[in-house]
Amino acid sequence: MRALTFHGSHDVRVDTVPDPEIVNPRDAIIEVTSTAICGSDLHLYDGVIPAVQKGDILGHEFMGRVVDVGSGSTLKKGQRVVVPFTISCGQCFHCKIQQFSACDNSNPAEKQELTEPLFGHPVSGLFGYSHLTGGYPGGQAEYVRVPFSDVGPIVVPEGMEDDEVLFLSDILPTGWMAAENAEITAGDTVAVWGCGPVGLFAVQSARIMGAHQVIAIDHHPRRLELARQMGAKVIDYSQTHVLEALMEMTGGIGPDAVIDAVGMESHGFAPDNILDSVKQKVGMGADAPHALRMAIMACRKGGRISMPGVYGGFADKFPLGALMEKGLQLRTGQTHVQRYTHDLMRRIQEGEIDTTFMISHRLPLEEAPRGYHNFKENQNDWTKVVLKPGMAV
Repeated sequence: MRALTFHGSHDVRVDTVPDPEIVNPRDAIIEVTSTAICGSDLHLYDGVIPAVQKGDILGHEFMGRVVDVGSGSTLKKGQRVVVPFTISCGQCFHCKIQQFSACDNSNPAEKQELTEPLFGHPVSGLFGYSHLTGGYPGGQAEYVRVPFSDVGPIVVPEGMEDDEVLFLSDILPTGWMAAENAEITAGDTVAVWGCGPVGLFAVQSARIMGAHQVIAIDHHPRRLELARQMGAKVIDYSQTHVLEALMEMTGGIGPDAVIDAVGMESHGFAPDNILDSVKQKVGMGADAPHALRMAIMACRKGGRISMPGVYGGFADKFPLGALMEKGLQLRTGQTHVQRYTHDLMRRIQEGEIDTTFMISHRLPLEEAPRGYHNFKENQNDWTKVVLKPGMAV
């Protein structure tokens, strides 16, 4: 089959690789019909995530058609399914309390020794996201083996198009959980750092959850316009002093809740970004949480911080004093995708949630390297790239 593989920083290629096979009774093989490039894939592309090996298949946002199943799978051949990026067994302590991204059994034991020094505990398996998370081949391919297929995939109702449901694999539940973690109540002001796909879904989710005012912060005109179309007020951080603007918009109090939808490579949000960026690239520096620092400083006393943005290690200049003295609450974590998929599917069907507005480009799988390059270098125009393995070049 054809699949997008990692060959080094900013070097991804579509290669011919072996087809996946059933190796466990709970496995299924999916023929991929749509797969997206995620903002967190750029962390791999930029070479800042460790334990990525040459030839690894990337991608964790995908869906497709079931073509083979093991004897323990509940799926049937021919069904269309969306596959969560989190690989979860459904039977461990964490899965039973719906903390699916904390699964104890989906990351192979030989991989766990990579994560315990960084995180204290082994993390769950993820598709296409380094050997820290199990080394599972990803979904930017013609076919994928899906472990624990009786737990994760959600069957797509007839009549629904790929574009409507694809983002149930990651970014829609991630934006929803980000808003949920912000504990939004009616009348709240919520500030969202970053108008990438997760940030935009967080804006949409915050509005649905009853926020009185949502303020979106970015510098890409098209992304800010998309946030504005969803009812958010916007701040262009390249033109405006963010903290001063937020204080003015909240009567000097600050937002009730803030969401960092940027993560470890938020270099554009602070003047010291060049040095931090260089240090990170050469492996000498920690994550550069500029957006998170600003969010903590802006949040009102007694407020809430939600952090869906991906961080990989240790953070430089973390404002722990402000976090403590202001009495802030912080919630974060990989998304428990399976907890949200059925409810969000219903909301899509009923027209409450729009999932297609951010797709800017649809490309054949063979053009994935171009998609990565442009998604990285032209984030204003390339808001979301969907790859179609069956599309003619």
